[in-house]
Amino acid sequence: MSITLAIDTSTSRTSVALIKNDEVLFNRFHDDPMAHGEVLPKLVAQALGIETEIDLVVVGMGPGPFTGLRSGIAFAQSFSFGRGINWIGVCSLDAMAAGFKESDFLVSTDARRKERFWARYIGSVRDGQPQVSNINELLKLNLPIFGEGDYFPDPVQLAKLAKLNDSITKPIYIRKPDAYPVPKNIKFRVMTNLDLISASAIEKQVYGKSAWSLNQFKEEFSKVPKTAQYLVAELDDEVIGYAGIVFNADVADIHTITVMDSQRRKGIGRELLKRMIDWARSKKADAVMLEMRLGNDEARPLYEQIGFVEVSKRENYYAPGVTAVVMRKELK
Repeated sequence: MSITLAIDTSTSRTSVALIKNDEVLFNRFHDDPMAHGEVLPKLVAQALGIETEIDLVVVGMGPGPFTGLRSGIAFAQSFSFGRGINWIGVCSLDAMAAGFKESDFLVSTDARRKERFWARYIGSVRDGQPQVSNINELLKLNLPIFGEGDYFPDPVQLAKLAKLNDSITKPIYIRKPDAYPVPKNIKFRVMTNLDLISASAIEKQVYGKSAWSLNQFKEEFSKVPKTAQYLVAELDDEVIGYAGIVFNADVADIHTITVMDSQRRKGIGRELLKRMIDWARSKKADAVMLEMRLGNDEARPLYEQIGFVEVSKRENYYAPGVTAVVMRKELK
């Protein structure tokens, strides 16, 4: 009797399956590109509620974005080490390609930065190593493309492939990691009443006539800490950015993420956004929402990379003729 725990976190989906011989006892997933580390232990715990005696761990080795991929690999290695059992790594794209009947096709997953991880398959057998390219380059190959959104690595197929191929022992990153370090020399802390004047000054500098007034800041800040959180970013004891989020019912709404002009493109806004999302998770929010100006090409790629999707538009939201794009990120 052989019982295999199979895991994949190479895409926006976290997948876990439990296979006893050829019988699938458990096969579940959760879609959230930023929640692999949180969701994976919960799914494995559910699987262990069915069967605790595991003989082998199989894990998708990518290619995939660095942060999500390493969550699954590190978990698989730690779990197998703790139990004194073997683990086997399998190319995640191979698990997507298994079972397709086309003679020549591509399998592709999101690599972010407007690129795709991909590999070519002939009769479900991979032809060469996985690569990363712009989607336009893939279209030039004029081959059927099976991609993330409709297809994801199947952990059951991972377990089957583990019996046929040699184990892949190193993650298939292909390019530089997607992990982003905390900006150097920047201190992030909870906003206090004394910070309101500094934040209001930055607000006027960045947004001009559409900036919040000091009284508006005070009104929103009064909801802290029960239903809101406000953070500031400091450099040499000077406030250079801030962010605020409010929790209502089941959804958290990010009211502002603002960084003074001279300190942009240093990862400060990304870190503030990450901390807003972490706070929303601590409140058990179902989702996080935000609004951005239509045409804000600097902020939108960041939001989309972190998992926000456009759900609607609001005409004349910021001012006459200025449209807001409403975006939402699911947390459950």
